[in-house]
Amino acid sequence: MKGKKIMVIGATSGIGRALTEKLALAGAEVYAVSRSEDGTYPGVVDFAAIDIVQEDIPKEIIPDKLDGLVYCPGSINLKPLRSLSEEQFRSDYDINVIGAVKSIQATLRSLKKSDAVSSIVLFSTVAVQQGMPFHASIAAAKGAVEGLTRSLAAELSPQIRVNCVAPSLTDTPLAEKILSSPERIEASNQRHPLKRIGSAVDIANAAYFLLSDDSSWMSGQVIGVDGGMSSLRP
Repeated sequence: MKGKKIMVIGATSGIGRALTEKLALAGAEVYAVSRSEDGTYPGVVDFAAIDIVQEDIPKEIIPDKLDGLVYCPGSINLKPLRSLSEEQFRSDYDINVIGAVKSIQATLRSLKKSDAVSSIVLFSTVAVQQGMPFHASIAAAKGAVEGLTRSLAAELSPQIRVNCVAPSLTDTPLAEKILSSPERIEASNQRHPLKRIGSAVDIANAAYFLLSDDSSWMSGQVIGVDGGMSSLRP
């Protein structure tokens, strides 16, 4: 990974931060974008504090060549259908899909100029493949992300690989309302076949693999990193 130029959208919290730190330790040059101002940690070459849904990525922080792009922003909006407004459906779609599309469009020229095959990594959720109550809005948005992954993998090959990580519940700031007590954490642990929820590092490791040359023959894949939730019935 040393010397690779990687842009991480949503780089200062949760999975994005864990991935940025791992990339930096491996010698990658990280270009970070996040709503948070906390972008001043080792390995970050440039940082822009913007809201990707409302603003564009500044052209001046996009290097001429990019080897990878990771889009980390997401949402957890768990409500019964009767309580979900059209505005909430649109908001989830904007954060998870439109933000990803804008990021890819902004960096596409640089990704195509990579000296090797570049890599895009997106994020879905186990709730797309494993039907779960109260997940209508987020599962609909992330289902679109999976469709986007496969479509762009076909369209952009062979110059750019596009893959997606589909986690289950992960211990990040985004999930703090769900994991608000030891009892809730333990209940969530027990729902997974591996008897624990995911960590940001678990998911960052998968994204790192998809950015690396070790996954050079993979594209158009949705990889479940979910403690066995999507496929096991212990």
